[in-house]
Amino acid sequence: MEVILLERIPRLGQMGEVVRVKDGFARNFLLPQGKALRANEANRKKFESQRVELEARNLERKKEAETVAEKLDGKSFIVVRSAAETGQLYGSVSPRDIAEVLASEGFRINRNQVDLNQPIKAIGITNVAIVLHPEVVATITLNIARSADEAERQARGETLDSAEAIYGEEINESARPDAFFDPEAEFGGEEGESREENA
Repeated sequence: MEVILLERIPRLGQMGEVVRVKDGFARNFLLPQGKALRANEANRKKFESQRVELEARNLERKKEAETVAEKLDGKSFIVVRSAAETGQLYGSVSPRDIAEVLASEGFRINRNQVDLNQPIKAIGITNVAIVLHPEVVATITLNIARSADEAERQARGETLDSAEAIYGEEINESARPDAFFDPEAEFGGEEGESREENA
């Protein structure tokens, strides 16, 4: 299907361009969200008559987005989640979760503006792009950890994806196999010999 773009759409085109897109993309996204019109003669005339107004509105939205981007760009946010000792999250951090974290800090962001190809499934520090406007993108840092204390340690550069990293070296002392199991007590010594004689 051919459509006339009413705003700049990344990887597709600029405002006013006529582009060919898949029917489903046009019907399910571009047309219902008012981002494009079907490319026919009536809509071309309609677009030309509204072009100045659309460009002015686009410029206004871009200025608003730049104001928000100045405050948001480079900010770091802590997300506390349950995770295994290997660092794998029990669940994930999705665009909706990121939008909620930003909302709690006073930034009204729609989850569709979070540019995340797939949910985050492990603890660590991750950069995420927030598309405030087709021409304005802010980058935030998410510090995903099991606790605020771990988030601080990660911010200092520690990697917390093993039991030793989380609990420290003392875990090695108490977790040594011989601390729980003494092979001599069960199979060695007189008892072990008497068992062999009886057999």
